[in-house]
Amino acid sequence: MKQRFRVLVGLCLLSAACYAAMSSGREFATRSYMNEASLQAGSALRLAVSALAGHLSRYEPLPELIADHDNIKQLVNDPGNEALRSRANTYLKEINSLLESSDIYVMRMNGDTIAASNYDGPTSFVGENFSYRPYFQDAARGSQARFYALGTTSLKRGYYFASPIQVNGIVRGVIVFKVDIDSIEASWKGGEYKILVSDPEGIIFMTGSPEWLYSSVLPLTEERLQRTQASRRYAEAVLRPLPISEQYADGHRLLTVADGAAPREYLTLSHYMNDADWTVSVLMDTSSVHAQARTMLIAVLLSIGLLGLVVAIVLQRRARAQERMRMQIDARNELEERVEERTAALARVNQRIEEEIAERRLTEQKLRQTQADLIQAGKLAGLGQMSAALSHELNQPLAAAKTYMDSAAMLIARDRVDEARDNLSRISGLIDRMASISRHLRNFARKPNEKVGPVSLATAIADTLEIVSARLKVADATLVIDLGEPSAAVQAGSVRLQQVLVNIITNAADAVEGLDDRRIHVVAARDGAKMIITVRDHGAGVPPSIAERIFDPFFSTKGVGRGLGLGLSISYNIIKDFGGTLSVSNAEDGGAEFRIVLDAAPVVSEAAE
Repeated sequence: MKQRFRVLVGLCLLSAACYAAMSSGREFATRSYMNEASLQAGSALRLAVSALAGHLSRYEPLPELIADHDNIKQLVNDPGNEALRSRANTYLKEINSLLESSDIYVMRMNGDTIAASNYDGPTSFVGENFSYRPYFQDAARGSQARFYALGTTSLKRGYYFASPIQVNGIVRGVIVFKVDIDSIEASWKGGEYKILVSDPEGIIFMTGSPEWLYSSVLPLTEERLQRTQASRRYAEAVLRPLPISEQYADGHRLLTVADGAAPREYLTLSHYMNDADWTVSVLMDTSSVHAQARTMLIAVLLSIGLLGLVVAIVLQRRARAQERMRMQIDARNELEERVEERTAALARVNQRIEEEIAERRLTEQKLRQTQADLIQAGKLAGLGQMSAALSHELNQPLAAAKTYMDSAAMLIARDRVDEARDNLSRISGLIDRMASISRHLRNFARKPNEKVGPVSLATAIADTLEIVSARLKVADATLVIDLGEPSAAVQAGSVRLQQVLVNIITNAADAVEGLDDRRIHVVAARDGAKMIITVRDHGAGVPPSIAERIFDPFFSTKGVGRGLGLGLSISYNIIKDFGGTLSVSNAEDGGAEFRIVLDAAPVVSEAAE
């Protein structure tokens, strides 16, 4: 009896010990898997936050760049101009298609939309007023703004970037860039986790579970509803509270959602995105965690019975581990030998690269010297072409001076000294004229140095006229000059800038020769820190087939003997040396337009050349 009692007591104690071990083991397993699930959910949360932040950051700087476009600035200055509206609508539609955004639109300071990328769609924003949106109010005050909402016109959710449109430092309008977020939300559907994004009022704005959309994870108080309705963030969407209860276990936040059939418990991790003012949450169903904990407990109990087998397996694995360690040591030694060989090969490659770099630098030096020689050769070629016309300019003053001299001698012989003195004054003026022509030719022909400084546009144009006036007379062309400001100046070299203007104006004279409209316009205008000089003619323009090659060396459309094809190529490189740009396009009403953009400068003195 006593023996049986002792066996029974032992069995009871063993059962109690097993029950206690199972209870504590279950709690340990649940806590362990919950920690592991929290790490997995944290990784999913970081990926979701990174995807959202990356998607939004792609578009963040774009509104400010588009707001600086000339078409947009001109439109907000003259919103009633239909041509400007049409041009802006087309531009916004092209940009929207290129960037694959949702919508781009421009608003006046009163909130009226005057241009939009969807101007020709059924839900066009043109004519709509969005002054109630916070992004418009912030941008109208001169700040970069963000906002996310359900569109009141398109009824599509999106994230809005807004930027002020400033003209001469004054906010004239607002440009808005709407980004579609449906593609990111679609990637969340059917996944292992439930991902949702809520606003500061707790309303779910994005989610992979459509049944939770526009539900609130916070109580829908009257104050929260009023703030949401004031901005019309969700248009006419019906908002409802999501039936949830919250608790914490071992530092983990657990939410029980009673929406639907049976309540479900979720492990929840959240992250607040400060820039977007969003809270991103990842919910993981804990049923799999509890199932894993039960499975682990069963496995532990089974493993006790198989302890002997496990020990044998451990010993076998240890032997294999030692064998792998030996193999790893051998592989490491082999790898070190290969690394040494590769390092030596890389050293040889680096030496060859250094030699190639030295050769390339020498080639660049030779190229720069050749370029300078070509510039000088182009100038001398231009002088040769102008010599015939300029000889006419010198012959006229010489013939006139001869006539005045003969007349003066006769007047002196007749004792008409005052009239003879007047003839001598005229002869002096003619000599000054010939000296001026000679001086400008000499300055144009000499080789410039590398100094760049402030150059007066008025002086440069006047010096250019001394050289091209003969060509203009031959072509019977009229030069119309508008420098805007008399004191306008640019950062350049006076002689090289004169060379560029001579080349471009001479080409314009060639283009209009024999036409009805032989006007050549030279216009200068300031654009911020830049000065823009345009030379426009009324000729046939530049054919699209040669527009890309017009600045290539030795490319010319003139006949044989009428040019080397270096003038525009040299001019392009001169302007590039000044830190500016030279481009050509066709004017809307016909003719070619050369555009020179240089840094503006105060008039101090001419740069030495």
